[in-house]
Amino acid sequence: MYTIVVADDEEELRSTIVRRIPWEEIGFEVVGEAENGIEALELVDRLEPDLLLTDIRMPFITGLELARQVREIRPATQIAFLSGYDEFAYAQQAIEYNIISYMLKPITMAGLTEELVCIRRKLDKLFREFGQRMKDSMGVEEFLLPLLLDGYQMGEGTEREETLLAGAWECGLILQGSRVNHFQVITVTVRDAGGRNCTAPGHIHAVDSILGKYMKHKCFYLEDKVVALLIATPASFDKYLHILADDLCQSMERILGLHCCMGVSRQTAALCGLNEAYRESMNAMRYANRTQSSVRYISDEEPFGGEDIEYVMSMGAQVESLIRSGSRDELEAYLNREFAHLATEGRAREKVKFLQLELLSCVFRILIAVADENTAVRTRAEQLMQQLLNQDYPMAETARKVTDFCLLAADGILAGKQKSSTDVCDKALLLIQEEFASPDISLVSVSSRIGVSANYLSALIKKRTGKSFVDYLTQRRMEEARQQLLHTGKKIREISESCGYNDQHYFSYCFKKYAGVSPNLLRQQAGGGEGA
Repeated sequence: MYTIVVADDEEELRSTIVRRIPWEEIGFEVVGEAENGIEALELVDRLEPDLLLTDIRMPFITGLELARQVREIRPATQIAFLSGYDEFAYAQQAIEYNIISYMLKPITMAGLTEELVCIRRKLDKLFREFGQRMKDSMGVEEFLLPLLLDGYQMGEGTEREETLLAGAWECGLILQGSRVNHFQVITVTVRDAGGRNCTAPGHIHAVDSILGKYMKHKCFYLEDKVVALLIATPASFDKYLHILADDLCQSMERILGLHCCMGVSRQTAALCGLNEAYRESMNAMRYANRTQSSVRYISDEEPFGGEDIEYVMSMGAQVESLIRSGSRDELEAYLNREFAHLATEGRAREKVKFLQLELLSCVFRILIAVADENTAVRTRAEQLMQQLLNQDYPMAETARKVTDFCLLAADGILAGKQKSSTDVCDKALLLIQEEFASPDISLVSVSSRIGVSANYLSALIKKRTGKSFVDYLTQRRMEEARQQLLHTGKKIREISESCGYNDQHYFSYCFKKYAGVSPNLLRQQAGGGEGA
């Protein structure tokens, strides 16, 4: 059942629409009615309906302006217009705001019902398409490229890999339930006699024809290289990988007269390890001789790596995430647990040294970007970083100092974020206080001047004041209007304009809604007479 708000200033028409349309039968529930654009906007903001049905000519703000503002505060709400204007300009603007339907008055209830059924079908389609699984719209390329280039962070451990395996099966990459496949990534460049990279999109077909003789794979052309994901059992990799590498190099030389430089990653049993495998293949290729065909395996060039590097990188990413989220206790518990685990492993010292550099780099980068430069926390963190870089501590001492550094950084970052958000909110509230009289002031204009997103500023103001930006601005305007009504002889029109309202009737409507009485009545009650 979709929710709908009906807005029309003609009370009889609005009442007829609400009363006579078989809403439940056609899949809708009316959750609100509005007699002007301001009420409609407030209802959309508060009720978050799926659909707003509104007249295009409305008091205070037009339907087109209403559509613009709805798009800012509730872009997921669809809008349908009722209009007495069969003009291209109106329809053109309606298209600009992605209006789902544009209906002309007069319209019968039967005609309106029929159009609402069509709108419901459109909503069904939108909801269905939005909720479709990846297999309905995603091919192998769309599934694999993010894994290779960006990694995969959703979920943890087994749950994460199960999600990826399901996606791989859905797009036909692997057989359902397959647990024997492993993955390796190779990166290939094609070079002329002088070592110049001349890899072109057409070379993907040459690589594809060779790999297809040996194992399941998928090739991509990425800028100046061909990247291939190989899928096979460990036994098949042992048997065929070196053969296909030689076959590819020899074929390039014999048929095309070009050299082939290839980088080969380590094997991984997990789809979530493809990003690391891609980086390994790139790093391996950098060891290749560019003036002759060359195949380089990262396991030969960099014995320390694979699961070791993946573990360190994932630990660094987790620490960075905990620091950014401000979860200090979780951060400390995680570091203590992981360092205790590392102490029991082989090559523990190498891993800790590598981890130390990784954490110092990523954490201090965040610290510089977020924390207050003048805090004692940052100064202490810098001292710890210098100690760790300049002295070779025992592993346990290194672990302790790295933990201290991360915790201090977390403190500094939290303090910096709090100060930054306070400063941003203070600037915004000050702008509202000083510029409330401008009819053009808005959440978007204020956030743009301060240099933050409208969503972020809206959340800060809500947290600080308990009010939305619009409510806080309205309160400022209404309090100023009250003071002028009670303590000056200005006319209502003058007060309206001095408080940011070009339309006196709209101002009076807003004031009565805020204060419970009209501007004139407030003056009469205070003994000040009337003022137009």
